[in-house]
Formats: sequence, C-alpha cells, structure tokens
Amino acid sequence: MPHALTTLKSTGRPAEVADPGEVIFRLAVDDLDQGLAYQRDVRPELVFEDEPPPRRLAPYAAAIAASVLEGDTEIGWGKFVLLYDPAGQPGWAGQFRIIAYVRAELDPEIAADPLIAAVGWSWLTEALEARTAGYGQTSGTVTRVVTEGFGSKQDDPTATGFELRASWSPAAEGDERSALDGHIAAWCDALCVAAGLPPLGTSALRPPSRRPPQ
Repeated sequence: MPHALTTLKSTGRPAEVADPGEVIFRLAVDDLDQGLAYQRDVRPELVFEDEPPPRRLAPYAAAIAASVLEGDTEIGWGKFVLLYDPAGQPGWAGQFRIIAYVRAELDPEIAADPLIAAVGWSWLTEALEARTAGYGQTSGTVTRVVTEGFGSKQDDPTATGFELRASWSPAAEGDERSALDGHIAAWCDALCVAAGLPPLGTSALRPPSRRPPQ
C-alpha cells in the first residue's frame, strides 16, 4: 500500500472547528501524494518511505524520503519537506516553503571537477524549470564529501559523495497553492541524476557511471 506523506498539524483549535489553514495544507499534501503516485509508476528504482516532519519550522509540515536503488544497492538518498505557514515567514515567497536534500556517491574523477558544485546545483534548478510552474527565493549548498580510511581501514578505497541541501518557495496561485506534484517530480529528477540516472524524457546530464555495459 503506498505511503502517504507523514503530516504534522500544530494548532490550538478544537478538532471540531474548521481550520482554513489545515484545509489548504491538506489540499497541498493531496497534490504531493498524486505526484508521488506518478513517480512510483514511472520510476521503479525509487523507493519511498515515511519520514517524520520537522516540528518547529512551521505550523504545518509534511515529509517523505526516497532511496534510489540499483538492484539491492542504494546509490542515492533524499528527503523532501513541505512547510506551510498561513502568515508566511521571512525569506519565503508566499505561505509554502520546500526543503530538499539529495545525497549520492560520485566517481572520484567527477568529484574532482571544480565545477561539480555548480553543475550539481543546476540539476535541481533545471528540474524545477522543467517540471514546475515557477519557484522563487532559492537557497542552498552543495558539498563534496571525501571519505578516507586509516589504521585498519587504510586499504579501504576512498569514497566520494555529493550532498545537496536546498530550499525554495513554489509559485503561488490565488489561494497560495501551487501544482506541488511538479515540485516532487523536480526533486526526484535531481535525486536520480545525482545517482547517475537520466531525468525522465531527457538525456542524462551526467554519464551513469555504475551501470555495467549491456
């Protein structure tokens, strides 16, 4: 049975009193669930899992995590968080904010490229431009991680990784909602490209390095 996004509601209103903010948030989560259902159909290499949402960043939040699998091997991992505050917050362009995290292994020669951070950031922005109706107030970091062994692990191969942390606001439409399924699709595209897979319907932005020749 597909997982719905784990959601958190924080309000002092009695349950029987209609909360307009919760109504808008539930509709937004429905958009995200539709996007997840589509991704499950077209991206069998993605496995989604419930993720506890943050409790202090906004009155309403939802979260989902995803792993990119190659056979039984995890080659990428990410997290997607939707925040909603009816009053908005400084630095937001509207009432919604999305936080995304992407982690994947990199081949050492790719990790050594001085432009990999800018290219990695473009994996997300190009996906947002292709999949969404608009976004703003982007912020984030790209980190290259190098893991070396010492002592009893000195013979272990050096591992290089890629980590992207980003946040942005979806373009608002009237009631401050947007087509959020496109933002899920953009995150999945960026996650899969970071793991060495092409985004749907396009050629690979970086060559898949871990797939054996057919």
